[in-house]
Amino acid sequence: MKRLVAVALSLALLGWLASGGRWRELAETVARLDAATAGVAAAGFAASYMLRALRVYDEFRAHARGRFGACLRIVLMHNAMVNVVPFRGGEAAFPLLLGRSFGTPLARAVASLLWFRLQDAFVVAIVAALVWPGAPLALRLAGALTLVTAAVLLPRWARRPHGWMERGPLAAKLGRLRNAFAESTTHARYGWLWTIANWSVKLAAQAWLLAALLGAPMVTGAAGALGAELAAILPIQGIAGFGTYEAGAAAALVPAGIGFEAGLRAALALHVFVIACAVTAGAIAALFPNGGPAGSAHQPNTTV
Repeated sequence: MKRLVAVALSLALLGWLASGGRWRELAETVARLDAATAGVAAAGFAASYMLRALRVYDEFRAHARGRFGACLRIVLMHNAMVNVVPFRGGEAAFPLLLGRSFGTPLARAVASLLWFRLQDAFVVAIVAALVWPGAPLALRLAGALTLVTAAVLLPRWARRPHGWMERGPLAAKLGRLRNAFAESTTHARYGWLWTIANWSVKLAAQAWLLAALLGAPMVTGAAGALGAELAAILPIQGIAGFGTYEAGAAAALVPAGIGFEAGLRAALALHVFVIACAVTAGAIAALFPNGGPAGSAHQPNTTV
């Protein structure tokens, strides 16, 4: 049912574009961009990729053994897959690439990916809570404080002693995953720093481009970019995010006085640009050799 809804959302966006000459309106929106604006946005996305690679390198430094380039290759290829493979199927690339490059055990890699995504969600949600339009300041601060508390307590819960390994085969698998998750939260010395820096750069680049597409102030572009990213963490997504991403951005732009249709056009142009950058970077990364695990100490382990 979720996949049917996802397909319906993407088809609805396509149908909207195909009706009433909106393709021409989209082309007019894209024509507002000049090379300098697009170049600044592309540089921002490149900086975001580097920060994500530093986050991976920080956590897996014992596995990577100085091979930052391999971490960057993993991030670029994983990012490209996430952006183009339907129904978040591209997430599987991360643990597979870690295993091939560094021999990282599957449970450890999956737990790391889960922690990365939770950190992303916490940062975006905290920013949204702080700037939510129309909400009282006390409520916004309370929401942000609740999220910060959850982000601090979750790793501590994972590191607490537990008896899951003795409760049967399924509980044992979950226990190993919990242990791997606990390891992920302790091995990244600067994980939160890389996450906050990445999202600061990523949102700024998207806000810059969206503001240029709309001919609006940067703060308006920031609202739309935040709305798009909040939509990306919903349980139901359009194919490659098409439909939900644009709707989230357009809805966030309405309080700023941007019409919903104008917001959809600008968000679609932004989305295409984001995907183009991700696919281009991923294709370049794929041209470089994998290299395999650095040494024999860490051999691939597919036991969960």
